[in-house]
Amino acid sequence: MKRRLGHFLVRVGAIAAKEVLHIRRDPRTLYMALVMPVLMLLLFGFGVSFDMDHIPLAVADRDGTRASRELVDAFVAPGEFALARRAGPEEAGDLFRRGRALALLVVPRDYERDLSRGAGPRLQLLVDGADPVTANQILAKADAIVRSVGLARARRAGLSAEPPLQVKVYTLYNPEARSAEYLVPGLAAYLMAIAAVLLTALTVAGEWERGSMEQLFASPVGRLDIILGKLLPYLGLGILQLLLVVGVGTAVFDVPIQGSPLAVFAFGFLFLIGMLGQGLLISVVTKNQLVATQAGALSALLPSMLLSGMLFPLENMPLALRVLSYVVPARYLVRGLRGVMLKGNGLGVLWPDLLAMAILALAILAVATGRFKRRLA
Repeated sequence: MKRRLGHFLVRVGAIAAKEVLHIRRDPRTLYMALVMPVLMLLLFGFGVSFDMDHIPLAVADRDGTRASRELVDAFVAPGEFALARRAGPEEAGDLFRRGRALALLVVPRDYERDLSRGAGPRLQLLVDGADPVTANQILAKADAIVRSVGLARARRAGLSAEPPLQVKVYTLYNPEARSAEYLVPGLAAYLMAIAAVLLTALTVAGEWERGSMEQLFASPVGRLDIILGKLLPYLGLGILQLLLVVGVGTAVFDVPIQGSPLAVFAFGFLFLIGMLGQGLLISVVTKNQLVATQAGALSALLPSMLLSGMLFPLENMPLALRVLSYVVPARYLVRGLRGVMLKGNGLGVLWPDLLAMAILALAILAVATGRFKRRLA
């Protein structure tokens, strides 16, 4: 028994050593595994953000008094809005169509006089509603600014500015509401899925095209030896990729790791096994690099972005898509990484996600092994 196990390990090690030599001789593999994910993380991390500031704001100040200027300064000074130009309300449509402003603030005549009399002047805010998410953020920011201006003026007048019932909000896990802390764990799953699937899919499909598989089939090795020997080097590359992506995310975007790094490693390890098995299955089915690239991109890119909760809450999706998301490994990795990095969750909370990932990884490896026949036709 020990001799058979020793021979098995020797065969797997020999195939893995051959694959390592192939990786060393092919700089494209190292670029795809180590350089591309870091570059994409930086691109997405800096380029994709839900934090809005310096919103272009046009102003129609019909009052032209000190009070109206203080109101405009309250909008512009904190950096939430940027004064695009001064215009009249009739120009709002043209400004919005040309993209020169997203909102237009109209300060009515006699604004200062009505304030001093306590008459409550009515401001008008015209908003470009083409993007409802942006429009809602503009309305929320404008409402908060106007409320703060009103409270400040009431305090200066010696009036009671505090309402009888107050609500104080404390935000847990991401108190500054930074997009990076929310996006980086999701981006890690997305980038690892693409790289892991494409690495094995392209490499093994290339061997089918070159006829290298004939030599392996002629040697005294089993299909499990071939599969493990080919996957182990890419598993090591994937773990290094995970360390790079998480390290860059924490160093560049200041994303914390509240929980145990071992939990991050456990999630990444199981996820990589499943994704590498998926790439192997694609290569076995297609046996062509071009088709394998297309199938790998479609099966890893779209589900990992749209059905993982990386960008959009799964709870808001139709029932059919929510059900489909349960077979997407990235769903569990995204939730697990956010739980570990942002909330400090341990395995006592996250074990269902780990179990689901393990089941999916074993299932896809079993299917890939079953489809991997020792014949070319």
